[in-house]
Amino acid sequence: MGTHAIPIVTDSIVVDTAIKKKNGAKIDQNQQDLKGLVKDLTQKGKLQKVDTGEIKSKKVRISAVPAAGYSLATGFAGIIAGNAAFYTDTSANISTFVTSFTYTVLNQIILPFLTNVWTKDNQYNIVTDWRYIKFPSNTYGLGGFTTLNDGYLIDYAAIRLHQTILKKIIHNMYAGVGYNFDYFYNIQEVNPPANSITDWEKYESAKPVRTTEFASGITFNYIYDSRKNSINAEQGTYLNVIYRPNLTAFGNDYTWRSLVVDGRKYIKFPANSDNVLAFWTYEWLTLSGNPPYLMLPNTGGDPYSNTGRGYIQGRFRGNDMAYVEGEYRYGITPNGLLGGVVFVNAQSFTEQGSNKFETIAPGYGAGIRIKLDKYSRTNICLDYGFGLNGNGGVFVNIGEVF
Repeated sequence: MGTHAIPIVTDSIVVDTAIKKKNGAKIDQNQQDLKGLVKDLTQKGKLQKVDTGEIKSKKVRISAVPAAGYSLATGFAGIIAGNAAFYTDTSANISTFVTSFTYTVLNQIILPFLTNVWTKDNQYNIVTDWRYIKFPSNTYGLGGFTTLNDGYLIDYAAIRLHQTILKKIIHNMYAGVGYNFDYFYNIQEVNPPANSITDWEKYESAKPVRTTEFASGITFNYIYDSRKNSINAEQGTYLNVIYRPNLTAFGNDYTWRSLVVDGRKYIKFPANSDNVLAFWTYEWLTLSGNPPYLMLPNTGGDPYSNTGRGYIQGRFRGNDMAYVEGEYRYGITPNGLLGGVVFVNAQSFTEQGSNKFETIAPGYGAGIRIKLDKYSRTNICLDYGFGLNGNGGVFVNIGEVF
């Protein structure tokens, strides 16, 4: 439900050029990034500003940039993005606030407000995901046997209010609870197939009013994370499990339950290099009941719209989703400015009649990485993905896909 931004100017804050270490890892001052390259070109002969502040200062560092973006689901987009980063304590991980305003050529509006706050000694992690979305986009029906010709536009607006608080159990392990509120309204089909009942109409036929969809539920969360850098991990393991019971007691018309398991593994390969083998599995299951159609598991329906490179967002949809992906990340230039990736993935969705996984939709592709910031290891990611039966396109991200 989002687009991926490509910054076209550098951050408004000055990079800490005096810092030799970040997150316990040495920074090679001979490494180059896009921000440094732009600074070298635009400030030749000028005195370079140096931020000598402590890396874990409680000073709030604010960035605001205009940007351009692109995804298969949105086309080209204009974006104004801002973020703030700070430490609540020298013993805590970095905390962040992120917001943006996106308007696309398809008349879509995306307005997120995302925070990730860590308290002293990382005892608590408070996560906020609030979004307003106006997102006319294509839907293709249910299951894995649909074709691109089945697609038609479904228009809607949505409000998402997701709030979670996690408590450290032991090193790298957290558990907590949250509350998720999702409201879809002004839903309408635009030019659906003539003389036929669409999958959306069949699925929502039991509801008296189908111009809105609503879900409200508590969540139970477990996280294990041994990565040193979540933006671009070199090694480590990540596991996130979210159980969400949407009970009638929370205002739902009927009860339904879902489970999401997000697992990732990173291995340096070869061991003495900076190249990385990365693996991702994302299982999104409906344990009981019937979620609203727009909240069913779907391609690119994960929080950052990254599953299924090679296919447009929402290309497949069903009660259950199984997804796996592998990627090899390697350097191209010795100074770290350019890198590359090759990837392969596979997704499967259960069919409405049998509730079984009966098809697999593979995807594959390659891409270029441009180092935006060597301190955080943030890359601009430009990928081309291929799917079956004419699916494919360009996929853009800031930070690695997973």
